[in-house]
Amino acid sequence: MPQKPEIPQERILLKPGTLWKSIKEQTQYALECGALLSIPTDFEFVEQNSIKFLIRILSNLTRKDTAKQQDKKTNPFLPYEKDLFVADISPTHVCILNKFNVVDYHLLIITRAFEEQEKLLTLEDFSAMWACLAEFEGLAFYNGGKIAGASQPHKHLQIVPLPLTPSGEQIPIEPLINSAKFQDTVTTVPGLPFVHALAKLDPNWSNSPLTAAEATLELYQSLLSAVGLEAVEDNKQSGAYNLLATREWMLIVPRSHEDFDSISVNSLGFAGALLVRNQEQMQVIKEQGPMNILKNVAIPIEEAK
Repeated sequence: MPQKPEIPQERILLKPGTLWKSIKEQTQYALECGALLSIPTDFEFVEQNSIKFLIRILSNLTRKDTAKQQDKKTNPFLPYEKDLFVADISPTHVCILNKFNVVDYHLLIITRAFEEQEKLLTLEDFSAMWACLAEFEGLAFYNGGKIAGASQPHKHLQIVPLPLTPSGEQIPIEPLINSAKFQDTVTTVPGLPFVHALAKLDPNWSNSPLTAAEATLELYQSLLSAVGLEAVEDNKQSGAYNLLATREWMLIVPRSHEDFDSISVNSLGFAGALLVRNQEQMQVIKEQGPMNILKNVAIPIEEAK
């Protein structure tokens, strides 16, 4: 079997120990110059199946809607706004601030050259992800396609700092994740009523993002296979999915619908954090139950049998 080519360490351009400081400084600057348009929210916890889901409700959508109407660019990442730039990560990726952030210090990890969001993730994507996870405790995620909540066609991973919640678990869904038992590389999570697959990651991998990327790519391919998603022509995904990853685990969830009763769901929903636009949508979540909503936009296990 031919050996894999060595990946030179200089492919990570990000200087260790600098990212968090750069994020905070650029956030302050972008707020002052008006490039960063943070969206204020209130929140409530809604409990189902012993999980306290964090439900954010938007306080004011006017700013975002007005800005989107004014900005007619089909690809806001090419070129990206210089005032949102945080750091060069590698020859293939940079990170910028999410212009319309709900969570503080929300980063986008974007490809320098255009790649389609529906392309499968690559070694370079995972190298960039680990370079960021090495710098601070975060939740990285990928919305694989429009049905999975992707709002832009230009390939981008995202990362938000932990904890996601002001109290309790760092990630609402984590008690279920921690209940998973591993006999093989890939397993499932008790209590999740939809098709998914989970892999364990090693936090020590953050010491070497390039080595970590190789191991993570193999696990990602195993996860895709476990849920019946394979590459099709030109390395495109065969179906929409959400991917979530911390330093300790990676979860993949195939998608069937973009929203439930007009409530859009992206990867953060499967972390236990949902976003609603008004009190009417909040009431739908309370009546239906957040786990039931996730089940409806994913693939219910009983339908997969």
